[in-house]
Amino acid sequence: MYIREIEAFRAVITSGSTGKAARLLGVSQPAVSQAIRKLEELAELRLFDRIGGRLQPTQEAHALMTEVDKFFVGYEAIEHRIRSLRMFGVGRLSVASYPAFGVSFVSRAIAAFAPQKRDVRMSLQVGSSKEVFQLVSAGLVDFGLMNDEVATQSVEHSVFSTFSGVVAMSPEHPLRARRVIQLGDLASDAFIDMNPEDLGRTRLESALVEHGVTLRRVIETPLSATACELALAGVGLALVNPIAALDYMARGLVVRRLAVAIDARTLLIMRPGRPVSTNGQEFLRYLRLQLQSETDKINRYLDA
Repeated sequence: MYIREIEAFRAVITSGSTGKAARLLGVSQPAVSQAIRKLEELAELRLFDRIGGRLQPTQEAHALMTEVDKFFVGYEAIEHRIRSLRMFGVGRLSVASYPAFGVSFVSRAIAAFAPQKRDVRMSLQVGSSKEVFQLVSAGLVDFGLMNDEVATQSVEHSVFSTFSGVVAMSPEHPLRARRVIQLGDLASDAFIDMNPEDLGRTRLESALVEHGVTLRRVIETPLSATACELALAGVGLALVNPIAALDYMARGLVVRRLAVAIDARTLLIMRPGRPVSTNGQEFLRYLRLQLQSETDKINRYLDA
């Protein structure tokens, strides 16, 4: 390919003279004239007629220009893509999360990250921790958030957050006046439980057995969001991740600390050997900023 010569040819055609072409390209006028002569020699075509010191494109030049324009559309697209990759990284970002964080928390972080203002398309998959693990392991997403109920072999992982579960209740509940709920208080009302495979439920069960407390379970659900909705509606008490409760607190849901710490850990997992793009690193920064903001908000509420 004769890139420099073709650039000079295109500049002459579009500008109408070698002088203007030289200014467009930031070179001397003789350099443009030399490039045109070289292209004609290499292509074995007469591309310009020299009339009165000016270059007049031939029919062959106009025919060639049609193909040159097509080439430069692709060439400029490549340049744009290179700039985009330099600034933003790979232009697609896929994230998976378990529901406690995926329903609202990750969505709020995405809103702050503002993919619509960047050269990036995002995908957010919300599923069980097992499903998140499978997506990351298969390389179908860049990284994921899950709780620590799933074994982490074959993935890189780190603790993203640790929260003690909070007791959720309706704004009319008698326990709302207490700042801290004792484990035995959970037996004073119907209890909204998580599904048996939930690790938070397993930890709660151990504490209940240790303290000799029996709950009056009325319903179980796999989703913290559903448990919050049920508690807000007055169905009973629930033990939930405070991050999942934030949206419902704005609607009137009351949450209180539990005297016994029932920790819920969220893990950040990635596929080994798969580097995180610039976009991915930036979004992780937004996730951590969102986590700090929401942690502060939760603590202010619980300490009020």
